[in-house]
Amino acid sequence: MKTRAHTNVARSLRKNANAPEQIAWEALRRLRRQGFPVRRQHPIGRFIVDFAIVKARLVIEIDGGVHRLPSVAQKDAIREKEITEQGWRVLRLPAASAMSGDYLLALMQKELGL
Repeated sequence: MKTRAHTNVARSLRKNANAPEQIAWEALRRLRRQGFPVRRQHPIGRFIVDFAIVKARLVIEIDGGVHRLPSVAQKDAIREKEITEQGWRVLRLPAASAMSGDYLLALMQKELGL
């Protein structure tokens, strides 16, 4: 369910993206030329995901070190379960992987069968 509050939060997240998300965005937006537009900070249900390729129903989450904490990992598992129940695939990547735009782009192209 997309609400005005979701839209405002997503806009704020886009404006305040961290370095791995900014690098990932620069790489992922190149997929548009291959027929797979990527949305950044996209609402899905009650969540806002880092990136979504709607056409492929693929979510890309860039996880920093905090995601290794047990309490955060537990919340991530619940979030991922709810998103997959809505028909999406979730691909979680460590922030370090997102720091290489070429690596990330190649990984996504493989994931999308390009």
